[in-house]
Amino acid sequence: MTARLIDGKAIAADIQEKIQARVAELYEATGRRPGLATVLVGEDPASQTYVGMKGKRCQAVGMESFSYTLPATASQEEVEGLVRDLNANPAVNGILVQLPLPKHLNEESVLAAISLDKDVDGFHPINIGRLVMKNRTPLFIPCTPKGCMELLVRAGAKLEGANAVVLGRSNIVGLPMAALLLHANATVTTCHSRSRDLPGICRQADVLVAAVGQVEMVRGDWIKPGAYVIDVGTHRVDDPSAKKGYRLTGDVAFEEAVEVAGALTPSPGGVGPMTIAMLLQNTLDAFDRTV
Repeated sequence: MTARLIDGKAIAADIQEKIQARVAELYEATGRRPGLATVLVGEDPASQTYVGMKGKRCQAVGMESFSYTLPATASQEEVEGLVRDLNANPAVNGILVQLPLPKHLNEESVLAAISLDKDVDGFHPINIGRLVMKNRTPLFIPCTPKGCMELLVRAGAKLEGANAVVLGRSNIVGLPMAALLLHANATVTTCHSRSRDLPGICRQADVLVAAVGQVEMVRGDWIKPGAYVIDVGTHRVDDPSAKKGYRLTGDVAFEEAVEVAGALTPSPGGVGPMTIAMLLQNTLDAFDRTV
């Protein structure tokens, strides 16, 4: 068996095309554009790259992009003060504080300072609380899990009654991903570093989401034949044979998995583009609520 590739890059482009059209309509009607503000604390190169990509994608679809950078030594009050200023700025519809924050800062307190109506990353404690409860609706869903669900739906995965396994229990991906699958009526198992017999658990999965942060941890013989596999991981691995001296890979051993899975996201080119597309969608939704 050779898996169908779930092309996140193409799906994200389709979503962004629709967002761009909607932004143009709104601008013609109101003279205003949705605005996204990003807050970066420190000079982490990966975080700088991510923030830069988000700004470029905003501009590509016609949104306003506001970028703020604070030094790694910024105090709790300085970071939360900036967030409060952005809460009060009517040109800003969405606020994204790039994670992780420096260790001396209280992440939960910073995220809680973001206005619920502008929490386009979906990490405000109230939004997360609504996400994990029955019969509650969060204003925003975290972007990466939301993107993963969109990929599964577009790939034709039948989630109701399916056995779904999520590898990883982070606040950013694993926990909200498990909640979304549960709301879709899947039977969900969340695995972590203390789970016993990870390969055996994964082999039962009709849907497998790998968000564990370990290079190619999920091997081909971990995968149930025909399963839908979503690879959230992205890692740089030294490779002297590659032009740049390295290659990018995910949490799943792609060359093995593609021979077993029914459908599979590549890494890169799978989940990554969808995260930004969902951020833009959340920002557009936030703007729509003000019109």
